[in-house]
Amino acid sequence: MKDGIKDALILFAITLIAGILLGVVYEITKEPIAYQEDLAIVRACSEVFDEAEIYQEMDEFADDGPTSVVLPMYPGETIDDCMEALSEGEELLGYVITVTTHEGYGGDVTLMLGVTLDGNLNGISILSISETAGLGMQAGDVLVPQFRDKKVSSFVYTKNGATEDNEIDAISGATITTNAVVNAVNAGMYYFYNGIGR
Repeated sequence: MKDGIKDALILFAITLIAGILLGVVYEITKEPIAYQEDLAIVRACSEVFDEAEIYQEMDEFADDGPTSVVLPMYPGETIDDCMEALSEGEELLGYVITVTTHEGYGGDVTLMLGVTLDGNLNGISILSISETAGLGMQAGDVLVPQFRDKKVSSFVYTKNGATEDNEIDAISGATITTNAVVNAVNAGMYYFYNGIGR
């Protein structure tokens, strides 16, 4: 009986010390991690809208606003953020839209797209992805460049070689990833044409 109580107290002490240490590590690393996340967002904004100097979060996504918007047309995707892309003189040039698709093979895929006021898709940048190595993880190299400087309202993927502006060549062996990325971009474009300021 005494041994059982002694073992329980030792286990409790170890758990308590481990919990305190985890809390200390969390507090120490919280700010550097947040800084790196903010830096990644700034870099992605520059990738998708390099003409802009200022990226200003829209009121709908301010701290007291919704954390995401679900579009009826794209129930597998959420609009997580939308920023105005402004010139140095604060002239509105377009928007930077952050979208998460919940349809990836390995989980959620979050990407950012930059769209000019006339509907030109400057490009996309993948913020997070956890697809299969050697297949879906090729999305950054294979899919991202195909969306650059396209002026279409939605995209489709093809396995036979893209011949039209709205067609994207699928990643061989990673159709689910390709479909998820295309749907995420389409959701962002739909939000641009039907959600922003409407």
